Amino acid sequence: MSATMSGSGSAPCRFAHYFIICGIDNETGLEPDALAGENFDQSPLKRTFKSKVLAHYPENIECSPFDQDAVNMLCMPKGLSFRTQRDSRTPQFHSFLITREDGSRTYGFVHTFYEEVTSPQICSAMQTLHQMHQAEHNTSAHNCPSSSSSSSSSSSSMDSLASSLDEVESPSSSSSQGGRRSCGCSGEGYDSVRDTLYVSKAMCLITPMPFMHACKRFLSQMHLAVTSHQPPPLPLESYVYNILYEVPLPPPGRSLKFHGVYEPILCQRPGVGELPLADFPLGEAFRLLGVENLVQLFTCVLLEMQILLYSQDYQRLMVVAEGITTLLFPFQWQHVYVPILPASLLHFLDAPVPYLMGLQSKEGTDRSKLELPQEANLCFVDVDNHCIELPEDFPQFPNRTEFIQELSEVLLSFGLSPTEGNASPEPAVSTQSSTLEKELKSTSLRELVDDKRNGNLGGEALDMLELLQGNPTLERLQALAKRTGVKVARLEALAAGQKAVGDEGVGGRSPVEEEELRNAKLNVQLREVFAARFATMFADYESFVIQNSPDLESWLTNREQMHNFDKASFLSDQPEPYLPFLSHFIETQMFATFIDNKIMSQWEEKEPLLRVFDGRIEKARLYNVRAPSLRSSVYQKCTVLKESAQAIEQRLRKIDHTAIHPHLLDMKIGQGKYQQGFFPKLQADVLASGPTNKWSNRTCSTQRRVDRHRQQNEHLVLDNDLKEKYMQEARNLGKNLRQPKLSDLSPAVIAQTNWKFVEGLLKECKMKTKRMLVEKMGREAVELGHGEANITGLEENTLIASLCDLLERIWSHGLLVKQGKSALWSHLLQYQAREEKNELLSESPVSNGQERRKLESSVGLPALRVSVIQDMRHIQNMGEIKTDVGRARAWIRLSLEKKLLSQHLKQLLSNQALTKKLYKRYAFLRCEEEKEQFLFHLLSLNAVDYFCFTSVFTTIMIPYRAVIIPIKKLSNTMTTSNPWLCVSGVLGDSGTLQITKNVLEMTFDRQNLGKLTTVQLGHDNSGLLAKWLVDCVMVRNEITGHTYKFPCGRWLGKGVDDGSLERVLIGEFVVPCNDDEGGRGAKTPPLQRSPSQIRRISITSLTGRGNKPTTVQIQESIGEAVNNIIKHFHKPEKERGSLTVLLCGEGGLVWALEQFFQHGFRSARIFQKNVFVWDFYERVVALMENADQIGDLQEIPEPLGPNCESFCRYVNAVNNMPRNIGKDGKFQLLVCLGARDRLLPQWLPLLAEGPVNTRMYEENALLRDKLTVSSLVGVLETLNDFPITLETSFTKSVEL
Repeated sequence: MSATMSGSGSAPCRFAHYFIICGIDNETGLEPDALAGENFDQSPLKRTFKSKVLAHYPENIECSPFDQDAVNMLCMPKGLSFRTQRDSRTPQFHSFLITREDGSRTYGFVHTFYEEVTSPQICSAMQTLHQMHQAEHNTSAHNCPSSSSSSSSSSSSMDSLASSLDEVESPSSSSSQGGRRSCGCSGEGYDSVRDTLYVSKAMCLITPMPFMHACKRFLSQMHLAVTSHQPPPLPLESYVYNILYEVPLPPPGRSLKFHGVYEPILCQRPGVGELPLADFPLGEAFRLLGVENLVQLFTCVLLEMQILLYSQDYQRLMVVAEGITTLLFPFQWQHVYVPILPASLLHFLDAPVPYLMGLQSKEGTDRSKLELPQEANLCFVDVDNHCIELPEDFPQFPNRTEFIQELSEVLLSFGLSPTEGNASPEPAVSTQSSTLEKELKSTSLRELVDDKRNGNLGGEALDMLELLQGNPTLERLQALAKRTGVKVARLEALAAGQKAVGDEGVGGRSPVEEEELRNAKLNVQLREVFAARFATMFADYESFVIQNSPDLESWLTNREQMHNFDKASFLSDQPEPYLPFLSHFIETQMFATFIDNKIMSQWEEKEPLLRVFDGRIEKARLYNVRAPSLRSSVYQKCTVLKESAQAIEQRLRKIDHTAIHPHLLDMKIGQGKYQQGFFPKLQADVLASGPTNKWSNRTCSTQRRVDRHRQQNEHLVLDNDLKEKYMQEARNLGKNLRQPKLSDLSPAVIAQTNWKFVEGLLKECKMKTKRMLVEKMGREAVELGHGEANITGLEENTLIASLCDLLERIWSHGLLVKQGKSALWSHLLQYQAREEKNELLSESPVSNGQERRKLESSVGLPALRVSVIQDMRHIQNMGEIKTDVGRARAWIRLSLEKKLLSQHLKQLLSNQALTKKLYKRYAFLRCEEEKEQFLFHLLSLNAVDYFCFTSVFTTIMIPYRAVIIPIKKLSNTMTTSNPWLCVSGVLGDSGTLQITKNVLEMTFDRQNLGKLTTVQLGHDNSGLLAKWLVDCVMVRNEITGHTYKFPCGRWLGKGVDDGSLERVLIGEFVVPCNDDEGGRGAKTPPLQRSPSQIRRISITSLTGRGNKPTTVQIQESIGEAVNNIIKHFHKPEKERGSLTVLLCGEGGLVWALEQFFQHGFRSARIFQKNVFVWDFYERVVALMENADQIGDLQEIPEPLGPNCESFCRYVNAVNNMPRNIGKDGKFQLLVCLGARDRLLPQWLPLLAEGPVNTRMYEENALLRDKLTVSSLVGVLETLNDFPITLETSFTKSVEL
């Protein structure tokens, strides 16, 4: 039916683009492969030699140009491999892919086998090499050289990686003689007379789509045809021609049958609304890693970390890489993707960008000897040993446990174990291989027998029968029968035997086909489970897409400046457990591209993956109104497993298309002679082009246009200059690397690639710092009352983690020497060692880079010593951090919090001799201009305050320094009493600390108190000079340098001021001023501080001043104080900060209510004593309690009831506590307790009426205005909805 879809010009609709043979070129002979990291200690049989593309058909295709170097490198990634008759020569199968510059991919499928070397020159060259190797080792038998990987510290990280990969030989090469074995020289070696030499050769198909199973079966049948005792039914050219020109791609949603040499081969392609084609066996990936590991790896890929797969088997690397990227639907990996990294491209691991690469390990290689350039953000996957090493600070995938459970159930339903490595691993090809392919693994073809069980027939019969079953006419059948020498009389017997065997498969299909169907069903069901998770998590993503451009051109022009997705609103709508993962994921390039595709779908055709995903979400909405359970984190299982498997089964049970059968070509007779065990030289002229009838060309040119359009959409090919400029810009960091030009490995090209990395890293740094600034400033503007908040603490932490990752990647670029996993910490350690050595030599403290940082109003505090080394020592003393990566991140956070990150890094890089020793010439850190710009971008972060160290390392011990600064009046600086202090922060308090008399300064170590909020200061009133006038208390965190000022300005002592022996002071953050770094002027507004003026000076001393607030100002200040408390509770819990400041700080609730009670307060002195609001409260209580005795019952408003009782109880409790906090302190405490217990609105009317009110307040006082009191009650009642909690520094000793 689709057999007409052929023709030489129809490459896009053809099943295969190229057929290739790679191997040894007898003319050029043995060429050592220098790029593969040669190790000349090895036996010549174990060395790598250059392979060549011996032939490829056709010569070239316009839509898919042939890249000879890339194909040769990926067909035989470790070059030619030699064996003798003693060694195993099992054929191997592996796949690879080539990513083109436009992002589109072509797939390669390779069958590697061993062929006897017939060239005497090559045998003789191998003999000579072996004799030289033997002689070398005989001379150095007593002093065996050490391995190349134990190199000196100055050797390149890359070089040592290459040598460590080559270091360990396979056991077959080792001598059984003890002394020589360690030298790696073979005891048996190679003798051209005694031994037969074999060399590897590879057959490869290049296809536009990943039909892995079909290609694997075709190539294994081709190999069987070469090694069989009987020649194949037709010349090999017929089969190659057929698959290149006569087998079409199956249309979407259809299946296709075509013929190999012996067996028919089936393949199918998903329909338009289904998940895209993925033929690599996912079951194998799960078997190799186990469900738990695979889900962890999947999470790393989603978060765009660096992923390195490590295995001896190329096909395993490909299966895991393709499997994991397949599961990303509807997202696509946007960075470097090289599932098989040839030995000559090891420098790619130096790339300072996210990547997914596969590295081949040699048998017995120890992971610990593998020196990788960057490991801080690396996920290392040891496929063969079924284990993974994860990066630190790694968020878990949402509903991970339930997700793993659902995947395990799917695997168990197919008889697979969800834990890793349970099925017996197969050394050669992949797990599910047909019986026919298992025969290829045997060294003797005689084992190919008619066993009547697995559908195998003897070679000769099988050749014949498979061919005859497919051909339509008897004439054709007879002609072929004559050619192959099989008697037609035997056919019925053969067919009967085959039918009996075939019946053992289900529905007339062979066990091979059954296995493929089972794999396909397992693949799709596993993928559906993953797709369902994304459909649940992003069901409402469209609501948060910001589409505000009138047309595509204006959107593309402003792409970089625009926000395309409302991240803050999206996160606020998600269940709490999802947030750590989602906040990281929505920052990735794959998510940004997904949203870009969504926006672009307004103006052009939807990208295929997006179309399928949106269709699924739409369908889910029809069946299930999701709104009520929007924020629910309840796990929802996938509901379409059965129907997705049925769709595949139906396609494979009912074949839609059958391709033209292989047939005789118009060939020269006598060429391509069959010689068992040797792949013949094919006739190039008959394979150069396909059939040329006009109709098929016309059909295919149309099909080509459709397919090309589809493929462009599928791979985001951007034909328009603007799109190319703006859309690709963000991804350009790894552009050369995503599509590596394997063909050109000249120093100039490598240098150009590295230059692109440098530009990309600088651009990424600019974007990250700008984002951090805009988000942080936006938030601080909100706190000042402007605009809307658009950053959460979670988001801020994500951005800082992302900055840490970027710095690690910059420090890893072009690295020569590294100790440990963190390149940045390694550099810091080397710097520290040099500086400490200089310090010892000069016998003076480390002065290099040290300064003393001044603080505004830091009078009394000694200057804090600032240096890179000092901050390193702080981190090194933190026992909680166990790894180098953790130490580097802690150091970055500390430097950022201290506003010293740019300065510290500048200091670190100022030691140019060290930088030159550690880095290659092209490294980012040795590009002077870019380095300066990078430091400038980091300097801009000094404009905002971060508490990213204090808020993350909450359990560490921190040294604090406290200084009490008295007001220097006469002898008031001295006191004979014993002072004490208690410092409180958002994470806890220090407990009571006794201060040495008249020293006024102390240091103490406490577990991190967080941001400091209050200080309790008091003394025991002993001695003659007990009265003490304190200006303020200064407290400094000696690690972060954060200094807090706690203003007081009042007396502590009996019979002076309000008689307080203890005060609770509210802190304000003191901003450091760095004169040299240009960060001045960009300050964050200070936090609220202890109330000034009115609170600090007794009320009566304010008389006669003209600064009394007006009634309007007082009412506004109360409203604002209440509003601030309400806003506090509307913030996420982790971002609320200190409620104490809002209650008791300047502009807080206590301060505002005190202004209210002071308005119109009679200021006459009674016996020269100051009168306080607390005196008024005490008189009201006395009146209430003694009302019966005084006989003034009629003047007290009715009913007295519980409100009077509670007011009296609270005032008495405050008066009776053992602490001496003074009258203003008691007023503050009563207001806080009333707010906490929702009693303030009930107490206010009691105080507004009665005889005490009229005696102590003037007529125009706010307290005597019923309307004002009524509105104030209404305002205070709004606080009843919130759970106000008080610090223990306020409430201790109060018994209610």
